[in-house]
Amino acid sequence: MASRDPRWVLKDRPSFALIIGLIVTGLCALVSFAFDVFNGAPVQFFISLLLALAPVPLLLAAVLALDRMEPEPRSNLIFAFAWGAGVAVLVAGLINSLNLHYIIDTANLSAANARNVAATFGAPVVEESMKGLVLLGLLRFRRAEFDGPTDGVIYASMVGLGFAMSENVSYYVAALNSDQGGMGLAVTVVLRGVLSPFAHPLFTSMIGVAVAYAAQRNGSDRVFIIMAGWVGAMLLHGLWNGLTSYGGFPGLVIAYLVLLVVLVVLIALVLRDRRRIVALIQRYLPPYEPTKLVNRADIYMLSALSRRRQARQWAKVHGGKRGLRAMRDYQLAATELGLLHERAAKRMVDEQTFHEEQRALLECMSAARAGFPMTPAHFRAAARGTPPPGYAPGAPG
Repeated sequence: MASRDPRWVLKDRPSFALIIGLIVTGLCALVSFAFDVFNGAPVQFFISLLLALAPVPLLLAAVLALDRMEPEPRSNLIFAFAWGAGVAVLVAGLINSLNLHYIIDTANLSAANARNVAATFGAPVVEESMKGLVLLGLLRFRRAEFDGPTDGVIYASMVGLGFAMSENVSYYVAALNSDQGGMGLAVTVVLRGVLSPFAHPLFTSMIGVAVAYAAQRNGSDRVFIIMAGWVGAMLLHGLWNGLTSYGGFPGLVIAYLVLLVVLVVLIALVLRDRRRIVALIQRYLPPYEPTKLVNRADIYMLSALSRRRQARQWAKVHGGKRGLRAMRDYQLAATELGLLHERAAKRMVDEQTFHEEQRALLECMSAARAGFPMTPAHFRAAARGTPPPGYAPGAPG
């Protein structure tokens, strides 16, 4: 069999399907923004767009901070965000508008009451379904990327942030068009952009966690797990909308407390998942010590984010950008090797796929180690069987 670059297991090459998907999501976002321009004025739209975009870098950084142990492919993250900002928000907006008109025409309610009913009972079903579709797509075509609940939270948060960004543009335009004008805009920005920026990511994380658990299973119960997460997302979304629509200030306080509890639970879940990955590294990597590609110092370094960061700093100081890239490749390949063993133990990959990816990951680790910076002090440490100075402080010798 012809050899190929072993880094294929780490590379994130955009596929033709991804490119088409991004074009479609981009066009949907443009159509959605066109509606916002039509509902307001170009100046109002650009003010709203800037306000909606302003917190996005900080929010993305907060989400990606959870994704440091085993980073997800950038193409998947970009597509999830684009789906939320384009396809999901456009289709959900159209369906929500039709639902609102139907309620007004048939229920004999005022426009304000009809909006509250639609927001509480209709919007959660439509919006969570549209956001959840991309997670089902990732489960179908990128199942191997769901190594645990952390991955589900990451992807759900990305689609939720994209959706919230585009939706906020519409809300800000509407606020500017209201009788309150600038004051209404200020209140809306505080409520949506400052006090509840993670609302949509938290709602959809119910689906993301369920999809991640389903990805680890092969039985028919996968459907029930996903449905449970789907219902959970809709109920949480509906509870939030209902409390903020009908509950007044006390309802708003309760709604924020509910979101805070969900956030704490998800953070605890991510921390537990991180410990699970560390346990996999400590379980599956020691048998590879005879290959000289991993030793006790390496396992010690890989078992904590702080020590991984120290090792990358060591590699950058002594080897520059080349050393830093080698260390990043080594850390990712070693982590993926532990996760590959877990997938094999759960029969998520066949034997041929396991051996092919195992060989590629070991070759990645070998190439990365060859790129590590080595000075006379490092050679002396290697001869003694101890870690190089500054590589993994506190590591066993």
